[in-house]
Amino acid sequence: MSKNTYFYGQPIFSQLLSLIDKSVLNQIISKYQSDRYYKKLNTWHHLVSMLYCCFSGASALRELTTGLLACQNKLIHLGIQFIPRRSTLSDSNKKRSSIVFADIYMKLFKKVSAPFAGQPLENGSSQ
Repeated sequence: MSKNTYFYGQPIFSQLLSLIDKSVLNQIISKYQSDRYYKKLNTWHHLVSMLYCCFSGASALRELTTGLLACQNKLIHLGIQFIPRRSTLSDSNKKRSSIVFADIYMKLFKKVSAPFAGQPLENGSSQ
């Protein structure tokens, strides 16, 4: 069994974000016009911030922004040039439709699950 070197040296968070196709993301953004009326915090920044929240286990916006500030230099390679403030994230969570993120999730799910379609799930027990 050979090792796959495609993700070699990348953190898991970066690997997850690399699965999101930018052209599909741009289609979804234009379909729902989710970047309309936003100056700095576009859909990509919002998505990365919320995914980072899930991965870091943050339960509040204060924890999220503190964690993002701690990793600021490591997030530059993801296209994050600034760390959004709590009020900006709060406003975006209120105003930006969750349908945008649901559509992104479904596109990613279809892309990733397609190679495994029709294969039985393993229950983890030894037989």
